[in-house]
Amino acid sequence: MLRITELKLPLDHPENQLKTAILNRLGINAEQLITHTIFRQGFDARKRNVILLVYTVDVETTNEPAILKRLSDDPHISLTPDSTYRFVTQAPKELAQRPVIIGTGPCGLFAGLILAQMGFRPIILERGKEVRERTKDTFGLWRKGQFNPESNVQFGEGGAGTFSDGKLHTQIKDPNHYGRKVLTELVKAGAPPEILHVSKPHIGTFRLVTVVEQLRATIESLGGEIRFQSRVDDILIDNEQVRGVVLANGETINTDHVLLAVGHSARDTFKMLYDRGVYIEAKPFSIGFRIEHPQSLIDTCRWGSNAGHPLLGAADYKLVHHCSNGRSVYSFCMCPGGTVVAATSEAGHVVTNGMSQYSRNERNANSGIVVGITPDDYPGHPLAGIDFQRHLEANAFKLGGETYDAPGQLVGDFLAKRPSSTLGSVQPSYTPGVYLCDLSPALPQYAITAIREAIPAFDKKIKGFAMNDAVLTGVETRTSSPIRIKRNEHFQSLNIKGLYPAGEGAGYAGGILSAAVDGIKVAEALALAMC
Repeated sequence: MLRITELKLPLDHPENQLKTAILNRLGINAEQLITHTIFRQGFDARKRNVILLVYTVDVETTNEPAILKRLSDDPHISLTPDSTYRFVTQAPKELAQRPVIIGTGPCGLFAGLILAQMGFRPIILERGKEVRERTKDTFGLWRKGQFNPESNVQFGEGGAGTFSDGKLHTQIKDPNHYGRKVLTELVKAGAPPEILHVSKPHIGTFRLVTVVEQLRATIESLGGEIRFQSRVDDILIDNEQVRGVVLANGETINTDHVLLAVGHSARDTFKMLYDRGVYIEAKPFSIGFRIEHPQSLIDTCRWGSNAGHPLLGAADYKLVHHCSNGRSVYSFCMCPGGTVVAATSEAGHVVTNGMSQYSRNERNANSGIVVGITPDDYPGHPLAGIDFQRHLEANAFKLGGETYDAPGQLVGDFLAKRPSSTLGSVQPSYTPGVYLCDLSPALPQYAITAIREAIPAFDKKIKGFAMNDAVLTGVETRTSSPIRIKRNEHFQSLNIKGLYPAGEGAGYAGGILSAAVDGIKVAEALALAMC
């Protein structure tokens, strides 16, 4: 087949215009066109009142070699790459041991799925609860202020990505098309089919719950085993070789192959690994606040007269500003038509994150406005970044009144350096609630200074971004893992054989899709090592 990229048509073009555009681009007649399918559909909104749809299409014709030769100078026409997923091996008929996976976030689930599809019958251990019970516990914090340290936004089936916007796009290099495998499996599990072709696919929290359950069912049908409320408290190491794991209930599972997919908030697990001598180093991450605006404001700024068009949906944005103090501030995990959520995993701490449903129809848009930091900002041992996060989160708990309310401030007051006492037109979505105050003590002064500079700069790109009534809510600290568990070319720990660090918690991913892709890559390496 042939692939055509950068095929642009008006936003409201008639259905047959795409076929006409294909014929014109290839210089063929209708009889020579056998089939065409949309591989990707995005849009060009650089001129907000003249938004164009941008297609990538795969085309079957009667004489592809001749067309390729004739159009060899066209950079937007090529052979369609083969994105079929092929398993690297199959499990031996007699398995001496079963691999163990720790964690059921996107990384752990897809590592488990691939291993199960290859016949390795993995044992997957999850400290939290299955996804529906976990959802009840999470809503317990949001609605009643009741916190469960083992079942929350961070811990439980589906990982932190379950309570997010469900974004499925990434900027990672993916020459082997692992991302296509992930999207295909998600659709099989009940995700909307359009995630296979829209440019910025997402699922949303409520739909993710059903998808996660189906992935679990598939793994179990292939001989895999998933154990909930099974926290790993220790790892057995003999002569720099993994020999097993010890659960909180005292049970030992013997294995020489452990895939670590614990997510970025498994702080007790990180400490245990560090104490056991696993090589870990500190890495950069970011800190900041959540900011909320009316979604209608963002739609108008981004889409102009096309705001509200059903093909465009709720508008998003991506912003960055390099500050005079040397810091960079950027938007993080933007959630169109979403809500700000409580995302702590430890008692007496406040952490914010963003979440959207599939419809993205809530009244506010929100995103993190975060400042990049490095280990130079929290010097010391490799886990010093965790201590730094905890300090900020405990301080936010105090600023919010020690009830799991989040400290908040109107943008106008934040820029004017005065506390907030009353809300304006923007009603914050964070629950249990927002306690208005002065946010300047919530972050280090360099971060406050940088954000105060960045917000007016962002206003030049999105008019109204610095509106007085927009709401800042603190603190955002879990942007990525504060550590990296380094691994070698075989995806194993640098100094512990049989330990396979993977995903966001190990410092090798940054979102649902990239974590799932990393899970596949690491699972393949583990499978080859077991054969």
